[in-house]
Amino acid sequence: MDMDKYIGRLLDNRYEIREVIGMGGMAVVYKARDHRLNRFVAVKILKDEYSQDEEFRRRFHAESQAVAMLSHPNIVSVHDVSTTKEVDYIVMELIEGITLRQYMEKKGVLNWKETLHFAIQIAKALEHAHSRGIVHRDIKPHNVMILKNGSVKVADFGIARVMSKSNTLTKEALGSVHYISPEQAKGGRVDNRSDIYSLGVVMYEMITGRPPYDGESPVAVAIQHINGGAPLPSTLNPNIPGGLEQIIMKAMSREPADRYDTATAMLYDMDEFRKDPTMLFEYNLPPIDDVTRIHHPVAEQEQPAPRTTAERVAEKRGEQPRVTRRMAPVAAQSQSAQQPRRSASGASRSGQSRRTEERSARERARSEEQEREDAESRSKIAVTAIVACSLVAVVAIGVFLWAILGSGSFFPSQETVTVPPLLGKDFDSLPAYTQIQVVRGGSQYSADYPEGQILSQDPVAGEKVAQGSRVYVIVSQGPEPTDPVRKMENLVEMKYENAESYLNGLDMNLHIMVKEEYSDTIQEGCITRTEPFQDQPIQEGDTITLWVSQGPKPGVMPNLLNQREEDATRYLNSLDLALVINRQEEANSAVEEGRIIRTDPAVNQPLTRGQQVTIVVSSGLKKVKMPDVTGLSYSDAMQMLRSWELTNVKREMVNSDRPKDEVVEQSVEKDTEIPINTEIVLKVSNGTLPQPKTMNVSFEIPETTNDFLFAITDDTGQYVFGPTTLQAGTKSALVTLTGRGVQVYTVYINGQAVGDYTVDFDG
Repeated sequence: MDMDKYIGRLLDNRYEIREVIGMGGMAVVYKARDHRLNRFVAVKILKDEYSQDEEFRRRFHAESQAVAMLSHPNIVSVHDVSTTKEVDYIVMELIEGITLRQYMEKKGVLNWKETLHFAIQIAKALEHAHSRGIVHRDIKPHNVMILKNGSVKVADFGIARVMSKSNTLTKEALGSVHYISPEQAKGGRVDNRSDIYSLGVVMYEMITGRPPYDGESPVAVAIQHINGGAPLPSTLNPNIPGGLEQIIMKAMSREPADRYDTATAMLYDMDEFRKDPTMLFEYNLPPIDDVTRIHHPVAEQEQPAPRTTAERVAEKRGEQPRVTRRMAPVAAQSQSAQQPRRSASGASRSGQSRRTEERSARERARSEEQEREDAESRSKIAVTAIVACSLVAVVAIGVFLWAILGSGSFFPSQETVTVPPLLGKDFDSLPAYTQIQVVRGGSQYSADYPEGQILSQDPVAGEKVAQGSRVYVIVSQGPEPTDPVRKMENLVEMKYENAESYLNGLDMNLHIMVKEEYSDTIQEGCITRTEPFQDQPIQEGDTITLWVSQGPKPGVMPNLLNQREEDATRYLNSLDLALVINRQEEANSAVEEGRIIRTDPAVNQPLTRGQQVTIVVSSGLKKVKMPDVTGLSYSDAMQMLRSWELTNVKREMVNSDRPKDEVVEQSVEKDTEIPINTEIVLKVSNGTLPQPKTMNVSFEIPETTNDFLFAITDDTGQYVFGPTTLQAGTKSALVTLTGRGVQVYTVYINGQAVGDYTVDFDG
């Protein structure tokens, strides 16, 4: 994609593209000015290879629209989404800051307070999104923005789901595979607990300086996620509080049922730990496995033996382990989370328990006299330690605030060091480097380097790097064995019969297990995935699992009646059936405006991929124009109103000289547009008043010398005669009046009242 071709253009006559500020796997991000609102924004434009894929564009648009409904201070806001023939893009708020990945690369290992500070904000973003039914699917440091004030915003909600439907693991793995959950690595069902796992991995890396799993290929890393058994963070950084380590490892549990059920539950525990950093939780940590060795300045100096979190915290405090007996109130922990589990290497909780008991027995063997002497010493040390820790905490907070607010930067000074030559050195015998971190990136066979020696390094020797940077090395496994290792072939999209025939033809006594699953992309009866994965080693007698496609997942029309239109549309799009949704609007007095009246197909009718679906949306109550029913009999008036669907009518009998039951007045004027449930009051004559009389009445007029205006009004102020011009000298005027009983009239000359006259129509 030519990144510069959009610079200077005005999209939708609104967004002026200024410059490129980022580039991802599927889109380029530009800085742009929104001329309508006079502000700078970030515009993410799809790359050409994706903009040509109609299915991808549809998903991109639907997911972006859903995410645009999110509103939270820890989530990058989506302002606008546009899908045209020419370009597809989303408009987001422009973040002035850096990614968490950049921050970690500059700073290296974060302290536990910074880790907790960032993690709480990420969890709050997840809590909001999960409450709206949106799972991120790609939580990683690259998608977390840190603002200058230290606050955090999570980006790309919903976009990861679009990518997951279009890309294979290897295409997106370079940035994401270190953080994906086991169920994502296996292509299984993803829910909010997958985001919690990824957050745990990000916390692990923040506080140790390295991800929990690494390998020579994305597939190798994915398999480690599936197998589990990451080393405890405290084996890499012994300064990690036990309670925080428990939170991280619970979030990273291999089984979703063993993790936090919700981000809310995880936030609760993080808040409890924040209030009391010495606390421990009652849930268990996973067993300790063999640790991939990493040369870390702190770890090299202290080299603590693996032990339980409770032991480590107690040792620091000089007392027996204290366990806070409580659980997060939002989501009850599953029973499996409380039971010991066996890791991929076979280590179990019972092994830890035996080591703990042996250590405790040795400690109890100390003499009682020594215990009494130590008690007094510990008391003095404890008081001193509390004072010292308080001072250190105050200084640390001050330094952190200065780094963020005072210095105008998150980072220490950019001191550089020269990368030392490591090729040919024995990895296990490396010295403890204080200015760099040497990280084992993997191993491979080599005829040139004996087993255990470093055969490659990145960066290379002599290169200048920032102090604290990581140098990744590959360690030799020695010469490749003469007997070649058999590896799993790529059987995806192969017919099941052919795949089975191939595996049986290997003469390795393989056990073939078949599982079925729906697939929108793999033809029915063909292989969708295998376990082991492609290129993974297989041995004599291994079990090979083949997943066989059942074709597209059949669907049925959900019950969307009375649902809000936006919720119904979002749900239909989430079915992943590429449905074509048509909208119709219809007035309805029983269904609220904006909600669904009916669908076609109807509820529980089958749905097929790409099918046309019509949703009929209520426009609210029907409106009509009020007819004129005055002068009609009440029965005729009611018949006319019913024909207009106006049925909320009340009758009010009034004294009138009109014929009995005639409508003399209506509460709504004719031609007024009203909802059909509007209340209408008809005033109906009771026929009790006598008929009015008409008579001629002579009114005397004062003598005048000029022509004048003459007028007469009744007792309501209404004109019954005039105004009209009379000649000078006119002494009286004969006026015809109609009325009943005694009426009072007022005479006006030139607009001035000159007298009242009483007329008795019954006299």
